[in-house]
Amino acid sequence: MSVIVTLHIKADGDKLESWAQSHEDVMVGIIKQAEQRGVIAHRFYRDGQGNVMVLDEWPDIESFQAFFDGSMSEIGPMMAEVGAQGEPEISFWHELNTPDRVGWGIEAGTH
Repeated sequence: MSVIVTLHIKADGDKLESWAQSHEDVMVGIIKQAEQRGVIAHRFYRDGQGNVMVLDEWPDIESFQAFFDGSMSEIGPMMAEVGAQGEPEISFWHELNTPDRVGWGIEAGTH
């Protein structure tokens, strides 16, 4: 069963989005490294209050950690450029098997 990984970062989401648009080559390089390590899904989100969340799905915790540790030379400078404060808070989430699951390839009513 895959694992959901969240990273919470104190950072300006607008600045991150702008930086990502002007440094597409860096972003593509990072995601290619993630794909080589097995990432299933990846998105950035902001809350408008100075917080950014990364939401990923990985085959397992070890795959994420190998990617994250191996990509810090690209991720670290990116975070510094967008004013990230402190280390990201990383959490790992394991899905519960409940009858109300929908999305991510599960059709409503086919639980």
